[in-house]
Amino acid sequence: MPVALVTGASLGLGRALATELVARGWSLVVDGRRANLLDDLVRELEPSSVTALPGDVADPAHRSTLRAAVQRHGRLDLLVNNASNLGPSPLPHLRDYPLDQLAAVYQVDVLAPLALIQLHHGLLAASAGTVVNITSDAGVEAYAGWGGYGSAKAALDQASAVLAVEEPALAVYAFDPGDMQTEMHQQAFPGEDISDRPRPQSVVPALLALIERRPASGRYRARDLPVNTDPKVIDTNGAEVSR
Repeated sequence: MPVALVTGASLGLGRALATELVARGWSLVVDGRRANLLDDLVRELEPSSVTALPGDVADPAHRSTLRAAVQRHGRLDLLVNNASNLGPSPLPHLRDYPLDQLAAVYQVDVLAPLALIQLHHGLLAASAGTVVNITSDAGVEAYAGWGGYGSAKAALDQASAVLAVEEPALAVYAFDPGDMQTEMHQQAFPGEDISDRPRPQSVVPALLALIERRPASGRYRARDLPVNTDPKVIDTNGAEVSR
């Protein structure tokens, strides 16, 4: 049975992905900052397939707890670094950005994913595993107010690209899901109606296509990934592939 570690699984894309992975027979280790929401997730799924650990990925002690849970499985086939920190809301311009809060964004969005990759490298390498770092178009486009979160995601993109070169045995992806109807996206647009954005569940088929087809390591957007073709066919048309 394949094993995945999915961070930020209590809400949004992480929760939707966890649900689909369990339906496909995966065993999961998941985390999130809200214990009650993780408990709800476990009740909705097959409890014996999910180890849910509340905590903050920026906390080294929590990361060690995740590692211990993964090691009990004896393998790791997939690491999805989905947990993210948007930063202050409303989003401040860089000239006003509190540097302590910017550092907190980088701790969650850049350093924690790298730390988890380092901690689990041995198991990932043993299974020729997959690393998925959830990124954003804010990492490649300049939007006013998005300098903190966007620059963190740009750093995560670059780290992903370098890791792909350094670790050719692994599949390493930066996955851009696009706008979604999530709590974090709502925080980015306080007071606005974001009900026109796609729900996270609609993005999961593209992410699963990436995980299951294992195209060349690189940066991929959900909208560019084919989800209705033969799973043996790898079509990277429109994807931003690392070289």
